[in-house]
Amino acid sequence: MIDTLHIKNIGIIDDLLINLHEGFNVLTGETGAGKTLIINSLQILTGERFSKEMMRRGETTSYVEASIYVKNDDNEEENIIVSREINISGRNLCKINGRLVTVNELKDFMKNIINIHGQKDNQIILDESSHIEFLDDYIGEEIKQIKQEYREQYNNYLKVKNELKNNYGDDKEKQRKIDLLRYQFNEIEEANLKQNEEEEIEGKLRIINSSEEIASKLNESYYQLNENILSSMNIVLKSVDKISNIDDKYSEIASRIRSLYYELEESERDFDYLKNDIEYDEEEKNNLEIRYDLIQDLKRKYGNNILEILEYKDRIKKELFDIENLDEYIRKIKEEKEKIESKLKDLSEKMDSKRRKLSKELSKKINLELEDMQMKNAKFEVNIVNENNFNSNGINKVEFLITTNIGEEAKPLIKIASGGEMSRIMLGIKKVLSDVDKASVLIFDEIDTGISGIASKKVGNKIKQISKKHQVICITHLATIAAKGDYNYFICKNVESEKTRTSIKLLNEDETIQEIARISTGEITDASLNHAKELREEDNKVA
Repeated sequence: MIDTLHIKNIGIIDDLLINLHEGFNVLTGETGAGKTLIINSLQILTGERFSKEMMRRGETTSYVEASIYVKNDDNEEENIIVSREINISGRNLCKINGRLVTVNELKDFMKNIINIHGQKDNQIILDESSHIEFLDDYIGEEIKQIKQEYREQYNNYLKVKNELKNNYGDDKEKQRKIDLLRYQFNEIEEANLKQNEEEEIEGKLRIINSSEEIASKLNESYYQLNENILSSMNIVLKSVDKISNIDDKYSEIASRIRSLYYELEESERDFDYLKNDIEYDEEEKNNLEIRYDLIQDLKRKYGNNILEILEYKDRIKKELFDIENLDEYIRKIKEEKEKIESKLKDLSEKMDSKRRKLSKELSKKINLELEDMQMKNAKFEVNIVNENNFNSNGINKVEFLITTNIGEEAKPLIKIASGGEMSRIMLGIKKVLSDVDKASVLIFDEIDTGISGIASKKVGNKIKQISKKHQVICITHLATIAAKGDYNYFICKNVESEKTRTSIKLLNEDETIQEIARISTGEITDASLNHAKELREEDNKVA
């Protein structure tokens, strides 16, 4: 049980210390006073997500601590201090008896101590996937070990299936992969690619696409050399030759001019050859462009250049070889898969047997609880069907069905139950499960939503019965439920120094009667006080 709860800087709570007791602890107060913040603080302590919006304005850290008494392995009570401090930056400091732990470790530890049931549980129970967990929680240890063994085998099963998939153990997948790889290999092989081929094609296409400009410039260069430059150079050479024998310096000049003349004459012949050779075949151009486009298409599929494409072809060749020689390895994996499937089938059948047997018992008990909570015409049913494939829970699919009126067929909860009915169905399930629930603390956050009158009294009785075996902390707005409390707390908010603060007070008997009167009619009158006393006396008679 929770002995002491200390909360700092959560919403409008600045520093709140709550001493709780065994039995039925009831929390009441005006809307917005901070009741839900107390539940939120307990959720934070169980490792649930913390939102920065929950931190008190102007503060940089929030803190929740609880002193808890739990039974150890020797069935002796042991005091444990659990705390969680959260910085505005998001850093968490979690401790169990002073030892630092992670948030996940805190969550794992607290799940066996505190069980919180709120309005959102009504949504959980509408989720069909949660129904099998409710049933298995009821079955308890009988199925727990089988389920644990099953899930170990199921994880192995998933690994083996994945191994087969990755190694083409599925015949259709294997053939599909082989066909794809062969197509890719043949496409590259038939292209007969050569290193540097792309650059050579690009060079040829550049020349072909620039042929007109090249021809024009070559013709112009040939004409200038032939008609102008060589003629002028010839005149210069003849003039210098006439004085070359006068002095060595004129002879040297004549030699250099003669060399230049011969080089230009050679260039003239080159220009003449090149301009006559510039013509190209249109078909050659088309073939080059087709080849170039083929290389670009292969690059888009298999690599950034010809070298990468050829390397990819080599990898394909190796992969094809590996796939076509995997038969022995795959055969062994398939044998292992068959063995695991046999174990899963055996464990699934054991779980199926227990679920079918205990589902009838669970349905019967829940129906008795619903009848006691003014749902006399309701009929709750646990429906179990078997699926063809293994899932994480075996082969069973479990769905809760209900009919709330005589003569109607049972249908899924989401299609039948109203808000008030859902609260009672949920409480009925919780009441039955509380007998097997290992959590010592059960918290009910306005689980009475949508009910009133006699039904609310019955709901109060159910929670009271649960409190005989568990410490119960309950937030309620109903007088009929508040009247059942062993300990009643009043939560209010006050404004001090322009800041709102939450405070809590454990009420004595007279104060409890006044609070029951207040939430009964909205005001304290003689009539409401008499009604509150009657509710308390009625509770004492029931007790």
